[in-house]
Amino acid sequence: MHHRSTPARRRLLRSTAVLTSPALLAFTMPDLVLAQDEARGRAAATLPQVIVTMPQHGPARRPAIRRRGAHATAANPASQPNPTPPPAVSPDGIATPPGSTSVAAGDILAKRVTTNDTAALFADVPGVSLYSAGGVSSLPAIHGLADDRLRIKVDGMDTIASCPNHMNPALSYIDPSQIAAAKVWAGVTPVSVGGDSIGGTVAVTSLGPAFAAPGQSLLTKGSIGTFYRSNGNVRGANLSATMATENYSVSYSGAAVKADNYTAGGNFKNFVLRSSITPVLPLDQVGSSAYETRNHLLGIAWNKDGQLIEFKAGIQEVPYQLYPNQRMDMLGNDAYSFNLRHLGRFDWGDLETRIYHQSVHHYMDFGGDRLFSYGTLTPPNTTGASYPVNGMPMYTRTKTNGASSKADIELSPRDVLRVGVDLQTYRLDDWWPPAPDCGVGNCIGGMAPLTFWNINNGKRDRAGVFSEWEARWSPAWLSLLGVRFERVESDTGPVVGYNTSSTPLTSGFMSGMYETSSVGSRAAFNAMDRAHKDNNVDLTALLRNTPNANLTFEFGAMQKTRSPNLYERYSWSRNVMALEMNNFVGDGNGYLGNPYLRPEVAHTVSFTGAWHSADHEAEIRFTPYYTHVRDYIDAVQWRTATNTAAVPAVANQFVILKYMNQQARLYGFDLSGKLPLGRTEIGEFGLKGVLSYTNGRNLDTGSGLYNIMPLNSKLTLTHRLDGWDNGVELVMVSSKSDVSTARNELKTPGYSLVNLRSNYTWQKLRISFGVENLFNKLYYLPLGGAYLGEGASMSFNREAGTVGPSGGGVSGTASMWGTAVPGPGRSFYLGANLEF
Repeated sequence: MHHRSTPARRRLLRSTAVLTSPALLAFTMPDLVLAQDEARGRAAATLPQVIVTMPQHGPARRPAIRRRGAHATAANPASQPNPTPPPAVSPDGIATPPGSTSVAAGDILAKRVTTNDTAALFADVPGVSLYSAGGVSSLPAIHGLADDRLRIKVDGMDTIASCPNHMNPALSYIDPSQIAAAKVWAGVTPVSVGGDSIGGTVAVTSLGPAFAAPGQSLLTKGSIGTFYRSNGNVRGANLSATMATENYSVSYSGAAVKADNYTAGGNFKNFVLRSSITPVLPLDQVGSSAYETRNHLLGIAWNKDGQLIEFKAGIQEVPYQLYPNQRMDMLGNDAYSFNLRHLGRFDWGDLETRIYHQSVHHYMDFGGDRLFSYGTLTPPNTTGASYPVNGMPMYTRTKTNGASSKADIELSPRDVLRVGVDLQTYRLDDWWPPAPDCGVGNCIGGMAPLTFWNINNGKRDRAGVFSEWEARWSPAWLSLLGVRFERVESDTGPVVGYNTSSTPLTSGFMSGMYETSSVGSRAAFNAMDRAHKDNNVDLTALLRNTPNANLTFEFGAMQKTRSPNLYERYSWSRNVMALEMNNFVGDGNGYLGNPYLRPEVAHTVSFTGAWHSADHEAEIRFTPYYTHVRDYIDAVQWRTATNTAAVPAVANQFVILKYMNQQARLYGFDLSGKLPLGRTEIGEFGLKGVLSYTNGRNLDTGSGLYNIMPLNSKLTLTHRLDGWDNGVELVMVSSKSDVSTARNELKTPGYSLVNLRSNYTWQKLRISFGVENLFNKLYYLPLGGAYLGEGASMSFNREAGTVGPSGGGVSGTASMWGTAVPGPGRSFYLGANLEF
């Protein structure tokens, strides 16, 4: 590529500034921007850099460019005494910023059989652990930071968990069989892939379009797969198909799975449950762990002369996904999305523009393993009739709209400039219909006769711009500097409870049941200015040294900022029943929002040293890190009656907490590597392993931070012979004793597990089989939360014991607190995948 003159470069930079102007996007897409004020529930998600699998016959790649100075050209790496790898380029030609870790394609294929939880694809990445939730909805945690503290992208879309229990996180909207590429930025995260987060970034992309070769009339291909796992009777199937010409491509991928409750490796319940009106499950069965999901994705693409236009439409149907660490279950989640992208390659670099939309209809109530009937309303709480209190229906509706535009500009053979703009609008309604729905004037009760509005017309809008400069000073030195600015605006409408002090038939304690709030009274909450405007700044600096072909050293520092989500700021009622339904960490406690929360600001430093052999068969990588978080959103025990902190704190039971800004710090390290053991007549043997440690502490209270994974490691003996790829895994996790005292977080003992895995590939057929938890070990998930999968889960600290009539309603007589969610016992699995 020829060198531009300085005036030409200035003109390019001016045009880039126009590209990244939010005003331009508002002008070019007025319907998208005006929709923020015109429709309730409308939303959007910013779109960072995406890695999409593309065929070899896509837009032509730019030629290799010569580096400045006396260094060898990229076309002749052998002549470089200390070669530095060229910038990583994803299959679609968009440059991948430094610092990412990819999940190997073979690992993605293998895990399609063992899990339907997309987050589990990252379980072997150093520094990544998983918060347990539903069967397809666990949450990745990176160095102790999880959920909204990470930026998670699916096909370039930033989607948001739309549920007071976060039952539908971003990765739950795509099945592992639909994924072509999966990446993690676990350390210092470039601003081009960050934003509105204080931890790392996770990005997954579905299968990209394929096109016929020049002169080929029609390309047709696809795959079909199925699997079975014994524990939980899990069965499922997946299908993908593509039909394409040289310039047009149409594709489809779909997946369906259904599972029953799973069993632990032994009896794990430390409570007694007696009831004739609710199921009493076997002592080794993990209640409320069943699920059923269906995912569909349609893709249409056009490709010519270095320009790609791609459209994807997705549909998800979840008839049910039950949650053993929540008090409610998902009994319906329907999501619809479209994603339109343009990718253009020019002599100066790449330009990618995207718009997308997602709408979610979410429904929760009590699943079949929990108590459903909580008594009957009778006079004097009714006008004469009797009304059964069945269930507690909860609905959430959201709309997300997003747009992004970003450019990778090759300023010189040494310098690459990345610039971009992100826009996101998000609308959320969260309401709970009355139970029973008897009508105003006919009855009054704890959940009647009005509709409870948890979040009414919630709004959370983001607008961000970033600039990032990557420079390759020599074959041995690379630097990356970036800055991102984001404006995050949030607000919500007035709220009302199941009844008010003026509701007919109100008397006694019911007259004030839903008249209190996080700021005093409900009236005070409705009267206050609830709007927030946060101006957030992210900074990233990274320096990489490659002294020779085998060694790499990397030092990085960053500042990252996250604004509170809508539930953290606006869940308002101090009624215990409402509080216990607002919980997205699975600890069984109830949470009260705080409209005065400030954004979290994290400062992180990390260092990485890596060595690998010439053939990359042996390697080792070590990464220590330290993070300090100002205004970390933690929680303190709270007295609902007085709206003050609970002093002294209560132990050994479920409690009510209020979100508060405090100070926190996290530090730890990741160690990973692999080593060949030798080649023999019976195959190649190797060893690979990961060791991770994180320590998190609240500096205000001295307590441990919640859900921090203890010291853990995985060691795998690998074997390959012809089409066979086998492994024996040893998983080791130490005991968890440093816990969050405010939350009464449960401690868990250490454990070790053995897994056997085998894969055989013959031409286009792949067979996978194995055994997980070979010795049927009973163990508890350190990040699994508190078990609440059965009994009277709505009765706070009275979930167990004898469940029956109590005080005009129904509840248990004992708390279920103290039982952690166990991991699955022994499970055999078998799967097959055929390409055609």
